[in-house]
Amino acid sequence: MHKILTFCWLGIMTTVAASAYAEEADSDLPAWAEERVEPFRESVGNWVDNTSRRIDGFFGTDDHMQTKNESYLRFGQEIDWMEGDGTRGDTSLRYRIDLPTSEERLRLVIESDPEESQGTLEEQGSGRLTNDQRDRRSSTLGLDWLESRDKRENWSNRVGAGIRLRLPLDPYVRFTSERLWQLGEGPWQLESNNRVSWFNNEGYSARTRWDIGRQLSERRHLRFISTVQWREEEDKLEYSEIAEINHRINRRSALRYSAIAIGESASNPRMTNYYLQTRYRRDIHKGILFADVIPELHFQRDVSYDPRWAMTLRLEMYFQRKISRDYF
Repeated sequence: MHKILTFCWLGIMTTVAASAYAEEADSDLPAWAEERVEPFRESVGNWVDNTSRRIDGFFGTDDHMQTKNESYLRFGQEIDWMEGDGTRGDTSLRYRIDLPTSEERLRLVIESDPEESQGTLEEQGSGRLTNDQRDRRSSTLGLDWLESRDKRENWSNRVGAGIRLRLPLDPYVRFTSERLWQLGEGPWQLESNNRVSWFNNEGYSARTRWDIGRQLSERRHLRFISTVQWREEEDKLEYSEIAEINHRINRRSALRYSAIAIGESASNPRMTNYYLQTRYRRDIHKGILFADVIPELHFQRDVSYDPRWAMTLRLEMYFQRKISRDYF
């Protein structure tokens, strides 16, 4: 496996070096593959958009065809490997149906994979959720009430309520608050994102995230992220510290370098994992097909902080009418 890691890493560096100096097209796919992918992507993307707008028109106003709609369908395939634990594969289908005109400030939202079901901070930080850690029954149907406040000037709040679509039905209530500050006249910005939620079958959970960052150059951005999370189901306080540099190599490739520390417990604080991560993300085809290569080096408490390599290979395809280039 070390040879595979070395090969993948050399492949990343070769691709980065080559793409930094070459003028790129919109796709890495051969012509025959592009001819098959594009009609399928356009057909499914239009279906997702039209379906969400029809539902929005039923509940909302006549503006449903002109209002920006953030509905999407995402299909993913990934392979995870960690030294000592072996290899696991996973296929995922995630979606969000956005109904923006259902009311001026009241929005009906249907989505899979709510934030509360995305595992521990360690799993969220690495982006390496394994098969048995994903809740396949986590789709939700709910109403969100949004304040029309600019988070750069005031706290912007959102209150939501609904049900998780599984048997027995699992009602929930969620409150989210966000704020963004410009620190003085300099380039630093501080963002706060806070959430408190209650699910009938899992109890209460709370999470606060503070993100301070600045632009280093036209292509580089520095961030420091502090997160604290508590979930009644596990009755454990978790916290994480992340330092990362995001590097936009060109319009189709990006790199993220991260150093991450994970801890737990309030009464007996201890660090459970330190790790280094590099994430290379490539827009393989026109802002709809992306590939990730994520090598990591972990130092975990439960194995006496002995170094352990990990690797994630991921392929994702997005279905939306309007294409957006989401590098991270």
